[in-house]
Amino acid sequence: MPQIDTPSVLLLFFALLGILSKNNSITIAAVFLLLLRVTNVHQAFPWIEKHGLTLGIIILTIGILAPLASGTISMKSVYESFLHWKSIAAIIVGVLVAYLGGRGFHLMSSQPTIVTGLIIGTIIGVAFFKGVPVGPLIAAGLLSLLISK
Repeated sequence: MPQIDTPSVLLLFFALLGILSKNNSITIAAVFLLLLRVTNVHQAFPWIEKHGLTLGIIILTIGILAPLASGTISMKSVYESFLHWKSIAAIIVGVLVAYLGGRGFHLMSSQPTIVTGLIIGTIIGVAFFKGVPVGPLIAAGLLSLLISK
């Protein structure tokens, strides 16, 4: 009797969820990881597990800084962001979210057993509520506030 490759079945399930929910992020990530599994590139998984989160944050930061680098956002716009209450509120929320993300990164690194629940919650949020998969860091940051001593 053939052995079922549970991780591959889960990745197929997540890819299907991504397709059904029309969420390319989940679909692409699941298919990419599934391709690594079926092509026996297992040596990539430890590297991805160790550096994937940091690499993702770097890519996300590049996307955030790109409008500044391209000149789409001018220095005048940056200056004016300190003059309107909505922009000031956005700065405060940005600081709070970055703080929570930092706490979340630390929690996910120090307590890997929590990661499974965060991943499931994030996938549900992405697949069914049109979220984006940056949720685990913020969720872990919020969780760290709830469970810290």
